[in-house]
Amino acid sequence: MDATFLDGDDYHSPGSIAKMSRGQPLNDGDREAWLATLADLYREYQAQGISLVIGCSALKHRYRDQLRAATPHLDILYLHGDRSVLMDRLERRSEHFFAGAHMLDSQLATLEVPSRDEAFRGDIRDTPREIVNAFLDHLDMASSRP
Repeated sequence: MDATFLDGDDYHSPGSIAKMSRGQPLNDGDREAWLATLADLYREYQAQGISLVIGCSALKHRYRDQLRAATPHLDILYLHGDRSVLMDRLERRSEHFFAGAHMLDSQLATLEVPSRDEAFRGDIRDTPREIVNAFLDHLDMASSRP
């Protein structure tokens, strides 16, 4: 994709990481500074003319709006998967601070699934290459529309 990739988890505050490590879900207040940091990253990279991809859990429409405010032409790829696949993948991330079924359930309860107009939907059962290729095809088609 010729873009820089950043993992949004790397930008959580130490307090938020500690909270999630204790099995406590984040609330909107916990996410405010984190979303502002991600929005600032989009602005900085865009100002430098560098393409940026951030993997993050922008669970609510207003979170995604906050990111779009930083870069109005932000294209969002929503990775969709059922709970059992998500749980299986979480269980394989043994060294990550986010763990436990109740944490996943909290995020799924918070999730406001983006509409097809808001985000491209990728299926997490597909390979990463298949997901990226489908998303790039989507972007190519969107850019060729009058």
